Amino acid sequence: MTESTTESSLRVVLADDAVLLREGVRSLLEDEGISVVASVGDGTELLAAVEALRPNLAIVDVRMPPTHTTEGLQAALAIKHRFPDIGVLVLSQYVLREYATELLSTESVGVGYLLKNRVTDIDRFLESVNRIAEGGTVIDPEVVRQLLSTSEKQNTLSSLTPRESEVLEAMAEGLSNRGISERLYVSISAVEKAISAIFDKLDLHAGETRSRRVAAVLAYLDKS
Repeated sequence: MTESTTESSLRVVLADDAVLLREGVRSLLEDEGISVVASVGDGTELLAAVEALRPNLAIVDVRMPPTHTTEGLQAALAIKHRFPDIGVLVLSQYVLREYATELLSTESVGVGYLLKNRVTDIDRFLESVNRIAEGGTVIDPEVVRQLLSTSEKQNTLSSLTPRESEVLEAMAEGLSNRGISERLYVSISAVEKAISAIFDKLDLHAGETRSRRVAAVLAYLDKS
């Protein structure tokens, strides 16, 4: 385990057996003043680092040694179970729909699932890191599209208007109402009206925090 002496209000543990990617993300975060307090290569080291250092956020590769299957995801779930206040951002090479759903169904705040190629969009990646550390939820747009596509095949969302579908996708990505209004070029009141209609049509309750709302929507979509 490599530890850092850099101090910052946001403290991160990195876990990825691909050293070049890990060090690239480390350099990116530290250039922005984010403290990477540990950098590790497998799930066992990750859990030990989180236990010892109690970071604000763990950034975790889904697949790590020894089997390169779900070690990272399992470690991420263990972190959320033991330390629910610590944010977890899972990075994956591919869209693994069941992994995203399992992570987002933990009923906790501060979770994210992004494809690794999103790291190259530096501004958006850093925005995601900060949002998750603050307790928000970030879901890769491609994951959202696949979830929606699967549900559409079953006509679950057929009652939504095209605008409501756009709002649902943006909401599932973790955007705030203001963020949705800016993306879709509509007023915040129009976004709020669309969200209310979505919850009515999907028989979901809207009186939850944003991250719980997103998790509830995705859990609903997955089960439909």
